[in-house]
Amino acid sequence: MDFVDQALARRLEAAEEMPQVYYAQRYQELRPEIGAACEPICGGHMIFAGVGSPIGRTVGMGFDGSATAADLDRMEDFYRSHGAPSQIDVCPLTDPPLLELLKQRGYVMAELNNVMFRRLEGASQGGAPAGAKIRAGRAEEADAFAAIVQRSFFPEGNAPADFLLMLSPLYQFEGGLAFVAEIDDKPVACGAGLVIRERGIVALFGAGTLPEFRRRGLQTALFHVRMEAAAKAGCEYAVVVTQGGTTSQRNAERLGFRVAYSKATLIKTLAA
Repeated sequence: MDFVDQALARRLEAAEEMPQVYYAQRYQELRPEIGAACEPICGGHMIFAGVGSPIGRTVGMGFDGSATAADLDRMEDFYRSHGAPSQIDVCPLTDPPLLELLKQRGYVMAELNNVMFRRLEGASQGGAPAGAKIRAGRAEEADAFAAIVQRSFFPEGNAPADFLLMLSPLYQFEGGLAFVAEIDDKPVACGAGLVIRERGIVALFGAGTLPEFRRRGLQTALFHVRMEAAAKAGCEYAVVVTQGGTTSQRNAERLGFRVAYSKATLIKTLAA
């Protein structure tokens, strides 16, 4: 069993860092009025993808011992310049001096998630369930995949107005993974990912199944096909980030994932 030390934690954190970097870069092209931006800082990145967006915070900072009060000043100025509160992800392997600086500045926890991982070596290959077909997705199908996820999360049709616009870029990353499950030639489930070769990991995200097609093993099959593609690309680990005690966590555990650690998103309001 792999021991999660600071070096491995830094690799795993890239599973949320790099998709957000790519997302901000994509938003710069698709929605320039948002003012999306990303900048490196202390081995990680500061990311902004819109005021109030769940995508866009500082990730990967605080693993190399270099963070100082001046770096925090720069981070806070970055978010302030975009009219947004300063946000940063931390975990039990984050450098303690950075955690102390954040405490002194009044940061509070806004979100708590579990980072889960598994080795790709030895991952079993699973075929498509009976009656289903799984194929690679295309960038031009991004809106259709986003619509699947929207119905998955909001079956009553009460999704936020810009939910589709927010999701679509996840399926358009250059070098990303996107797969779709079809039944009777109709797309009914999807899943995405990003191979991060420099860290030897694949980040898995963007999964959803239409409510009427659940409990058929489609997401399990989509997990397997993405992990197989990542293993062929030379990745060592697959990573998913979930909320604790959820169906997503349970499904990941059934596929051999385990919790590496819990991570918190800390936030400092503009008025603080």
